[in-house]
Amino acid sequence: MAGGARRTAILAVVGICFMTGLAWASVPLYRMFCQVTGLNGTTQRGLAAPGATDRQVRVDFDANVSPKLAWKFAPEHPSDTVAVGARDMAFFTATNTSNKPLTGTATFNVTPAQAGKYFTKIQCFCFTQQTLQPGETVRMPVIFYVDPKMLADSDAADIQTITLSYTFYPSDAEGKADRGA
Repeated sequence: MAGGARRTAILAVVGICFMTGLAWASVPLYRMFCQVTGLNGTTQRGLAAPGATDRQVRVDFDANVSPKLAWKFAPEHPSDTVAVGARDMAFFTATNTSNKPLTGTATFNVTPAQAGKYFTKIQCFCFTQQTLQPGETVRMPVIFYVDPKMLADSDAADIQTITLSYTFYPSDAEGKADRGA
């Protein structure tokens, strides 16, 4: 193999290894980027609320279920008015409407997107597998606050309503069991 062909082959192998590594790391890197920037309505995680301000916002709660999961899922209250900086709690209920145990996992989203980096969850059922027995109904809390830093952000300061939306999907294990894997 000539020197030029060898160099091209080595560069191709290095390029393939780099692209494979980038593909493998893209999901965790994207998740970290979204958490830092609030991109696409990604919320933050916190341990305690900083304390209430005089400003209030309405938080609307939205609940959805994949057609592949035989559940009913809804917020107990469609909205709540909260003081920015104050800790608040909302409950969602889920009911397994099938005749077999089903496991689901919730994803979430916050709109408008610029509110995502200021919507902070202290406790949440999202990304945790939930298994419900046939006919079982459970209450699932989410504890959150809206960070007062939002009031100093010219892109977010005038937000009056934030929507927290969840969608439950069958868990990966559930989908594999249904396919016989």
